[in-house]
Amino acid sequence: MILDTINKQIVEAMKAKDEIRLSTLKLLLSALHNAKIDKRGDLTKEEELEIVRREAKKRKDAIEAYKKVGATDRAEKEEKELTILQEFLPKELPDEEVSKLVDEAITTTSASSMQDMGKVIGVVMAKAKGRADGKKVAEMARKKLME
Repeated sequence: MILDTINKQIVEAMKAKDEIRLSTLKLLLSALHNAKIDKRGDLTKEEELEIVRREAKKRKDAIEAYKKVGATDRAEKEEKELTILQEFLPKELPDEEVSKLVDEAITTTSASSMQDMGKVIGVVMAKAKGRADGKKVAEMARKKLME
């Protein structure tokens, strides 16, 4: 489980005096504990990964926001935190693989217009099981449906 790994890495970060890693791991641990309390039981591996994905998405959004306002130092800190969080996530699918999944989804759902985009994205995200970025999937589906 991810919790065990995080606890070990927190100890290592303390010994190495790596403040960014330590704070990121503590925030992640806190998010996992809160979810565990909300569920009133242990989390499955999939639920743990979903929480890590949610935390990573928060960092991505923060990076975009900081870059828009010119706060590059804060954006860099968020990028470092994102790198740490990505260590706990499975590797993302390459663009070619996502493109194939989008093509398959368009075929299986008989999608022909932009109104069917939600169906296509839903099928792709279910098949990708969290290994594809939703924005990337939506962008590819939009391009292919507009052709």
